[in-house]
Amino acid sequence: MTEAESDRPAVRIVCLDGAARVLLLNWRDPVHGRVFWEPPGGGVDAGESALEAARRELTEETGLPGSAVRDVSVPVERDFTWMGRRYVKTEPFFLARFAGTPEVDPAGFTAEEHETYVGHGWFSLDELAALEELDPPHMAEIIGTLLAR
Repeated sequence: MTEAESDRPAVRIVCLDGAARVLLLNWRDPVHGRVFWEPPGGGVDAGESALEAARRELTEETGLPGSAVRDVSVPVERDFTWMGRRYVKTEPFFLARFAGTPEVDPAGFTAEEHETYVGHGWFSLDELAALEELDPPHMAEIIGTLLAR
């Protein structure tokens, strides 16, 4: 397994619906078979700010409007393995809020994302605590920090 200490910069978006539930996407790693939940997000393109990337990624991965992403973020240290490669990096997690529970339509996925996507769900804080494969595992703390800003 190779390690990418600071590979491509990436961002994540913590989406909260009107009932304060968080949107998580469910993925299956085809190399290790691990199935896990994480907030939407992805890589920052060259010349793009982290906020611009968060807005673009939200729309690509969920079909939700990128304009919902607020210019509020917290740095989150991550250490994870994806497709046989270990990533150790710090990613900004941005906040997006929605009235009601919007429909999620991941129409902008890449071919790799289509192959590894299992589904999505909106989770309360209590439900988050019950998830066994949550990445990062301290999502409730991240949400609390974002809401305090």
